[in-house]
Amino acid sequence: MWKILIYSLVQSMLLVGGQVFLKFAMTRMPAFAWTRTFWLSLLSNWQFAACGLFFGAASLLWMYIVKTFPFSMAYPMVSLSYVMGMVAAIVFFHEEVSMTRWLGVAFIVLGCILIAK
Repeated sequence: MWKILIYSLVQSMLLVGGQVFLKFAMTRMPAFAWTRTFWLSLLSNWQFAACGLFFGAASLLWMYIVKTFPFSMAYPMVSLSYVMGMVAAIVFFHEEVSMTRWLGVAFIVLGCILIAK
């Protein structure tokens, strides 16, 4: 059942890639508003388009995962995206991560390994 871990890692990378592009897109946008100007500027933002492509690919892979593996194994693997998201926060947004958060990440990874066995 180690296949699920590999598929889940790829799916999590796609999810995090989508979130990173969404964050980049939002930083280049005017303040969020329910206005025509905001939504038109969003539609012309290439980072927003990239985030949609990443989310779409992650969704397609997720469909394969839930079709192929037991849901009780598949769904907890989504938590790997939290781990990768924290790494992305450091790499792309230069955020500081405390030791307590790293301990939480270690528990998530250990949990995913135990579930995959």
